[in-house]
Amino acid sequence: MTTCTVGLLFGGRSGEHEVSIRSAQSIARALATPPNSDKYQLLPFYIQKDGCWQSGEIAQQVLDSGVPLSTEDQNGDRAKLWNLPAEAATVDVWFPILHGPNGEDGTVQGLLKLMQVPFVGSGVLASSVGMDKIAMKSVFAQADLPQVRYETVTRSEVWSNPCVFPKLCDRIEASLGYPCFVKPANLGSSVGIAKVRTRSELENALDNAASYDRRIIVEAGVTAREIECAVLGNDQPKASVLGEITFSSDFYDYETKYTPGLSSHIIPAPLPADITARIQEMAIQAFQAIDGAGIARVDFFYVEATGEILLNEINTLPGFTATSMYPMMWEASGIPFPELVDRLIGFALEAH
Repeated sequence: MTTCTVGLLFGGRSGEHEVSIRSAQSIARALATPPNSDKYQLLPFYIQKDGCWQSGEIAQQVLDSGVPLSTEDQNGDRAKLWNLPAEAATVDVWFPILHGPNGEDGTVQGLLKLMQVPFVGSGVLASSVGMDKIAMKSVFAQADLPQVRYETVTRSEVWSNPCVFPKLCDRIEASLGYPCFVKPANLGSSVGIAKVRTRSELENALDNAASYDRRIIVEAGVTAREIECAVLGNDQPKASVLGEITFSSDFYDYETKYTPGLSSHIIPAPLPADITARIQEMAIQAFQAIDGAGIARVDFFYVEATGEILLNEINTLPGFTATSMYPMMWEASGIPFPELVDRLIGFALEAH
C-alpha cells in the first residue's frame, strides 16, 4: 500500500508559537492512529522563532518534547530563511498548523502554493482576510452578516500630535460608548486585546494595541453568550454542532483561553433549535464569504434577551490542542479526531 507523506509544519514566527507546537503534537498522534498510520508517513518541519526551518532530528525533538528551541540554539543565519530542508521536496501534502501572523495570514499559504503541493486549509485570500479583522468585517458587511458596531483606527492616529488623539477618543466614545474592546487587527488568540470602561483605559489600550499592529479595531461591548461553530469542507462545507464558552474572567483573553480550568466548554450548546440552525447557516455563509477551504471556526455572540445573533470572527486555522473547540465540536458531531485529520487531508488533495 502506497503511503502519503504529510509535511507537518509547526512553530512559526508569532506569539502563538507554543500553541502551534501543542496543536502539532495532537495531529501527530492522530496520524499515528490506525488506520491513519497505514495511510500516512509523517515528516515534521519546525519553524524557529527566527524564521529558520528545521527538519529531521531537531524537528522531531521539538515535536516530542513540546518545548521550543531556546534562543541560544538558534543560529540566526539569514541565509537559512530562504533555504528549505531537502526533505521538503518529498512531501505529498502539507499540514500547516501555524497560528497567528506568519502562519495563518496567507504568507505561508502563498509559499506552499508556489511549491505546487496540496496543503490543508484556506488559500492566500481567505487566510489573509480571515487574519485581518478590519478586512474580515468589511467582507462580512458586504455579505449582509450582522456584526457588533466597530471603529477602525490606525497607529498614526494613536501616535499622533496631542490635538488628534483626543479627537480620536471622542469619536470612539460617541460611536461605541463603554465598555468596548480594543484589538490589534492582525493578531490571534486574544493577544493585545483589552476591555476598556474609561477614557484613561481607552487611551492606554490604544497605545498598547498600536505597539502590536499599525491597524486597530475597536468594538462595542455586548452582553451575550459566546457561541462557536466548526466548518469542514470545500465547495459544500458542513457545520458542526455548536459549542458555548463560559468563563469567570472579565473576557476570553489569552490566559483564559489556554490555561486549563479557567474556561469551560459546553458541547452541544443549549440553544433553541431555530437559533442553532441560524448560527450554523451563518457560519457557512461567513466561510463562503471569504472563500474558505477545508477548515474554519466561526465565533458568534448570541444576545439572549433579544434573540439577536452577531457574527464575531472567523478563524481559518483554529487550535488543535486538547482544549481546542474545533476538534471537540466535530467529535460531538460524530467525527473522531483521527478521522477529522484524515478528512482535512482529503479536502486538501481535493482542492489541489
